[in-house]
Amino acid sequence: MVSQTAIRPSGNGSLRVRVYDEIRARIHGGLLGQDEKLVDVDIANRLGVSRMPVREALLQLTHEGYLVGTTRGFMLPRLTATDVANIFEVRRCLEPRAAAHAARDIDEEGMRRLAEALDDAEQAASTGDAELLFQANVRFRSCWLEAVRNDRLASAISRFADHVQVVRLGTLTHLPTQAVVVAGMRKLHEAFVRRDPMAAFDHMTRFIETAEERFVVLTQALEASAMENRTAGQGRT
Repeated sequence: MVSQTAIRPSGNGSLRVRVYDEIRARIHGGLLGQDEKLVDVDIANRLGVSRMPVREALLQLTHEGYLVGTTRGFMLPRLTATDVANIFEVRRCLEPRAAAHAARDIDEEGMRRLAEALDDAEQAASTGDAELLFQANVRFRSCWLEAVRNDRLASAISRFADHVQVVRLGTLTHLPTQAVVVAGMRKLHEAFVRRDPMAAFDHMTRFIETAEERFVVLTQALEASAMENRTAGQGRT
């Protein structure tokens, strides 16, 4: 649910930006459910604003690929295997270079927050806490992205990463995948500590490749399980 605090900036443009930012933040944090509907009238009523800036924000998010329109409201898109593969291809093109830039430019405060996020991720994996690991992973990414001086590059990476947030949250419930993710984060952190752009580039490349491999493996396992359940159900009829 979008924050229910009343929003009263000066004009529709400011209202649209505020609503856009709040919904985008929910997507970024994995707080918008796959089947949750966002209805402009409902959001406007909760926030105490007119419908038009809310609808404009929802349409902008739809245009940028975060949402899709339905017969009643807007919701997260259901990504096909091809959609996810395409997003991973874009990430392989962009993120290694950005990580190399971050290894060169990240400041001490950024390093401190990066280490905190890694500590939380390791703690989460040790207890199998998928939600905590997801949030730590989001913070880890945000920390190093903030060190990327090319704003357009950082913005593009953030957008494509957010497009697969629901997929990421789902895969992190798998304990072996949690261990793989934390290992990848640890390697990246080591490269940042050494201020080693080439190592950051290489580790980020492998991190993305591994993430895609885990997604494919888990998707195939889920499809096989669903097929077995359907076959068993047909056998009982």
